[in-house]
Amino acid sequence: MHQAEWIALDTEADSLHAYPEKLCLLQIAIPGAAVLVDPLADLHMEPVWDAMDGHELIFHAADYDLRLLFRGHHFRPHRLFDTMLAARLLGEPRFGLNDILTKQLGITLEKGAQKANWGLRPLTDKMIEYALNDVLHLHPLAEALRQRLTDLGRLDWHQQTCNRLIDDCCVPQQIDDNAVWRTRGHDKLSPLGLAVLREIWLWREKEALRTGRPPFFILPHERLTSLADEASVKGSSRGLDFPHFLTSKRRSGLTTAVDRGLDTPEGRLPQPIRTDSRRMSRSELDEAERLGQRRDARATELNLDPTLVASKATLFALGRRDPQAWKALLPWQRALLAD
Repeated sequence: MHQAEWIALDTEADSLHAYPEKLCLLQIAIPGAAVLVDPLADLHMEPVWDAMDGHELIFHAADYDLRLLFRGHHFRPHRLFDTMLAARLLGEPRFGLNDILTKQLGITLEKGAQKANWGLRPLTDKMIEYALNDVLHLHPLAEALRQRLTDLGRLDWHQQTCNRLIDDCCVPQQIDDNAVWRTRGHDKLSPLGLAVLREIWLWREKEALRTGRPPFFILPHERLTSLADEASVKGSSRGLDFPHFLTSKRRSGLTTAVDRGLDTPEGRLPQPIRTDSRRMSRSELDEAERLGQRRDARATELNLDPTLVASKATLFALGRRDPQAWKALLPWQRALLAD
């Protein structure tokens, strides 16, 4: 693999079946071969990472894979070619792997094992076939997309975007203890509701780690906020609409968590997160609109999704003349927005 002209990679994890998730399989394709590497087989993986060092690695939709590999194995690729990003920069409206394989190479993959439990051993023949298929065709696909990017003068755009992806994904995970438990809908809760939400989340996290099951198996995400809101309004854990599937032990643990949140002293109640946003002036809104119109015009001209050039939030930040927003844009994005 050290001498391989190209290396295509994919990963499989057990996020739907275990907690915390872990890398369960590494699929590698090189000229003339495609193999599976089993990290669960107590292998010494360092030679694998060393062999890939310095190569351009071919992925499809690499963000999840990069975070998984960096978090679990501190692996950071030297260079990346992401076929999904390439398809998007070519203006493809459908950029799933099967979509672009079918369009570019006339190949359609069987996706039946997509939600399989990759932590189980032995792997079935169907799982092995599925896993290998995800890398077998990445190199010819990448070369076809690379040529199209070159023809349109967008190959450098792609490399800039891939480099940014590596920088964004291959960084130590920062956990904000005041934010990690704030699930969707937390901004609608009172301070007392936030206290209950925090305790429910902490209880669910401990239960997930104790059992090795994903948190949503313990209690669905959407129920956290609704239970916290209901408890804070009632001021009691009695009569709450607990899911019927909870065991008596978990029902007891959840009740204790709710009571603990309700008993939080006034001075220790969590507060809503206040953003430093301010109302934009008319001139700032006009500037954001002007940039948005320019973005949309260039995107239409180039057959691109406008959000690839700049998101709506970025346009507002640029309208406020936030210097960090302009610096955060990639050179190709700045060029398209510049007058």
